[in-house]
Parts: sequence; C-alpha cells; structure tokens
Amino acid sequence: MTITPVILCGGSGTRLWPASRDSFPKQFLSFGDTHSLFQATLMRVANREIFAEPVVITGADYRFLIADQVRQLGLAATIVLEPCRRDSAAAIAAGALIVQAAGNSDLMLVLAADHAIPDTQDFERHVRAAAPAAAGGRIVSFGVVPHRPATEYGYIQAGEALSAASPARAVSVFVEKPDPETAQRYVADGYYWNSGNFLFQPRVLLSELSAYAPDILSCVQAAVRDAVRDLDFLRLDATQFAKATATSIDYAVMEHTTRAAVLPSTFTWSDVGGWASIQELAPKDANGNAGIGHAVFHEARNSLIHSDQMLTAVVGLDNVAVIATRDAVLVAPVDATHQIKSLVDRLKTEGRREATTHTKAFRPWGSYETLDLGERHQVKAIVVRPGGKLSLQSHMHRSEHWVVVTGTARVTVDDTVQLLTENQSIYIPLGAVHRLDNPGQIPLRLIEVQSGPYLGEDDIVRYDDVYNRAGTERG
Repeated sequence: MTITPVILCGGSGTRLWPASRDSFPKQFLSFGDTHSLFQATLMRVANREIFAEPVVITGADYRFLIADQVRQLGLAATIVLEPCRRDSAAAIAAGALIVQAAGNSDLMLVLAADHAIPDTQDFERHVRAAAPAAAGGRIVSFGVVPHRPATEYGYIQAGEALSAASPARAVSVFVEKPDPETAQRYVADGYYWNSGNFLFQPRVLLSELSAYAPDILSCVQAAVRDAVRDLDFLRLDATQFAKATATSIDYAVMEHTTRAAVLPSTFTWSDVGGWASIQELAPKDANGNAGIGHAVFHEARNSLIHSDQMLTAVVGLDNVAVIATRDAVLVAPVDATHQIKSLVDRLKTEGRREATTHTKAFRPWGSYETLDLGERHQVKAIVVRPGGKLSLQSHMHRSEHWVVVTGTARVTVDDTVQLLTENQSIYIPLGAVHRLDNPGQIPLRLIEVQSGPYLGEDDIVRYDDVYNRAGTERG
C-alpha cells in the first residue's frame, strides 16, 4: 500500500513573532535543531517503502525557499502554488485531485509543515495502524492523547471501535478550542487533541466535499484543471481558486461526515503554536530554562531565550520569554505569549515593517540582509549561491557600490562584463542595466551600499530572469 503525503505549507506563524514573520514564517525556521520544521516534516515521510514523493502546497512567495529546503535534503517533491490563501479545505481538495490524477497511491496523508513530531518511527507505526481503516473508506484523524488541558487545540470525542482488529474508532464529535474549564472536562472524559493530520483515500475525501462543500470542490477542480507549469512548479489558476470559500477542512467536511474516524495516538506532537510550545519542547537546564542560540541565564527559572544573533541574558526572572532578532526584541511572560497575534495585528495597523518583514530576505539565487538603513542609504550583505544569477535589471532611484568579500562575482554593467574577486569593487550608476552572478564553486559574499532618494525593493525594472519572476516581483 502506497501513501502520498500532502504537506500544507502556507501559514504565517504570527504567534512566534518576531522570529516568524510573513516573509519567513515558522515552518522554515529551526528551533534548536539543524533542520527547519518543514524539513523535519519532509524527513518524517522520507521512507519510500511507505510513502511516495510528497506534494507540497504553498503560496507563490515561498516557492523558491521551499525548493531550496527540499534540495538541501537531497529529496524531491511536487510543489503546488496557491494563488491566494483559502484555508485547509481548498488546499486539501487540490491535493486530493492531484494525487488521484497521478494514480500511483492508495492513500493520501495530510500533514502540516509546521508541526513537531520528534519520533519518526513512532509516527510511522501510527500511520501503518491507521491505514486499514482509511483503506476501508474512513477519513482517519490522528487524535493525540492529551497530557494537559490545552485551550489552543480542538478536541475529538471517540465512539465505538471500528472493528476488533483495528485500533481506530468512530468519531462521536469534533469540538472547537475550549475554555480552560471545558478543556479540563474534556481531558477527564478521555477526549483527544485534534492534531489536524489525516489519512484517507482521495476519492473518499472528494466525495465528501461534493456532498458537504460542493462550491469549494467545483472551484478547486477548475483551478487544478486550468493549472499551468512554471519552471518546476504547478500554479493553480488564480481566478478559479479565489472563488473557493476560505474555510477549514474541519468545518467543510469533518464536522458533517459519517466517515470520520480517529486513531488514538501516543506520539509526541505539538503544533508549535507559540513560544510556550517552544519552551515545552526544548531541552532545559536544571532550573527549567530553555536557551536557543546565544543565551545565558543567571538566577533565572522556567524561562526561554531565543536569540539568533546577539548574546541575550536573563537575570533573576521566572517564567519570562525573551526573543531577540536583529531588528526587534520581545519580552513577555511565557504564559502570556498567546497575546502576540494581537500585538502583530496592532503593529501591522501602525504600518511597522517589523511586523511582516525580516531584515534577511531569501531569493532563488541566495539571500540578502539589511545591515544599516537610513533616509538616503542602505547597506546590505548579499550571498549568491554557486550558479546563482540575479535578474538583468535597472533602478530608477538609486545607485549601488558592490565590494566582494569572498568568492567570484561576474558583473554585467550595460555592455561590459567583468570578473571581480575578493576585495575588488564596482560602481553601478543610476539607470545602468546590470546583473550579478556567481560562476564559482563557493558562495559569493559581497557588501552592497545603495544611495538615492528611494530604496524600496520595488524600484526594479527587470529585463531578463532565469527564475521566471514577474517584472514587479521583488528581488
């Protein structure tokens, strides 16, 4: 029996601000591990004796980042691009249609790209246990045995066993996120956390969508039918997909279907929904402190530090989270970090760039990081991977100086092409048609100094681009 994983990779992860932002959300971050949450999800389904090559469904803004993280693992995936966010029902419908059309799998496994399940073998064991019920026409959810009365998860009440041979049980009811008192009652009554991971036959899920959410299914069918290839990606049709109602698979199908089943699951699981989850999952010292990155605790207890660059210290405090990035620092009680989403909404309303955009941006050719930004100047550290090539472009409002730090740069300025090596520099005049690429075998690192009255990333006229980006697409 072959299972195709469909990985949903479109969330923004605002509850993990400032580390997670719209431009680089939590699924692409590493929280003390060598791999991101998305990469850990890919490795969880890398056993080709069980799983077929996965399908990843994401937004266009993340396509090159996803392709790069897949490539880093030496794996392959079908990457499907949503033109807009329509929640999980539309995304899962698209995945089911694509898997069914491929015709090489018996079952489809839906996974979120930003969940943590540390024990891959235990997870595989649960998937194998759920497979007979899914093959028998059930939509099987993995109901995690709760270890606390969590208010951030939905719950599932299990009914009768499906058969003497199967550990899966019928679902009596799906319930939404409860208040603390109700959560305590659910745990006492043996309810399970709704992990949001599902196993089923694609045709069964599509049949249930046809019965309970036909408008969503028809829109997604049209979007898949009119999808186009863009390099290595499959772009769903924007007009058709945008017509689909934005709702979750729970609302669209699982709360109505008579085919729902739940597999009681004992693997360690977290949706990594906030800094309290990170504190819970991370290794801790003797005083209950968890440090990720450059962290020091002194006379502190039950606290969390996440610092990707600067040394960060907590002294004499209990139950505090300190999250430090280059351009923003968050300090809050660990058990109050659920309020961060409201904070980010406020920052967005105020027009704060830090709410959505990191100082470091990832592009198909590499990355750049803003080191200094003034009224008429900006300094960036740029990294171009071997073989990477920026678009042939010009700027209307700024000139640039490039200084090579390491590697070899091939620079085109109007009709001139030259090679620059370490400690060499070049000036790019305002309006000049130029391109930068790395013909070498090691990453090219350089410092760029921009000057001019407007320094926005949208000040670009693109003439040629090997990555097939639109003329107004940034980078």
